[in-house]
Amino acid sequence: MVKQTVLVTGASGNLGKAVAEAFARHSYSVYGFVHNKQANNSLPANKVIPVELDLLDETACITWVQHIANNNGSIDVAVLTAGGFAMGYIADTNSKAIQQQIQLNFETAYHMARPIFLQMLQQKKGYLFFIGSKAGLDTRHALGVTAYGLSKSLLFRLAEIMRAEAKGTQLVVKVIVPSIIDTPQNRAAMPQADFAAWTTPEAIARVIFEQTMPNATPEEWVVMV
Repeated sequence: MVKQTVLVTGASGNLGKAVAEAFARHSYSVYGFVHNKQANNSLPANKVIPVELDLLDETACITWVQHIANNNGSIDVAVLTAGGFAMGYIADTNSKAIQQQIQLNFETAYHMARPIFLQMLQQKKGYLFFIGSKAGLDTRHALGVTAYGLSKSLLFRLAEIMRAEAKGTQLVVKVIVPSIIDTPQNRAAMPQADFAAWTTPEAIARVIFEQTMPNATPEEWVVMV
């Protein structure tokens, strides 16, 4: 049986690593995109194929996607977890701050999503996942995180456009919207919070994996976790 091919960006991060491991456990061929060689060491040995790539280099992203598609025959699943976060009310947020967040959260996703989407269109099937946020979905949650909320909102609009273009195929585009993710970094930043109410990276990864199963509902394109 031919292994299905999975691409995960931000694979050295808490969520990306959990997603890569979830698919690798089920014998998928997983490519984990990381930003430097040091990050390679955080990936599970012999389970995930590390790829060092600058996601802001659009040409390099296209080249790698085409290379993987040619070598494997298809790209079956892509989960784009790379991104960043910034606080800031409007008074604290100039256009440079907005552009930085758009680069981190939208451009890094779009540079990979575009060639992946075109490959999946050619295949007429595949699963493409973006990682959204409550701040990007609903402006009521964007208070105090202006640039972050604006940048994440673009992922929802992109998903809508892609879903329209993919109509009539088995290409599924979804946005995963986590609550606060239980990571060491978030615990350090919010030590007084109720950690029990947070969602673990492993739980989110499990939901993403389940969304690729035959019994998942394709019409449910915004998935709250």
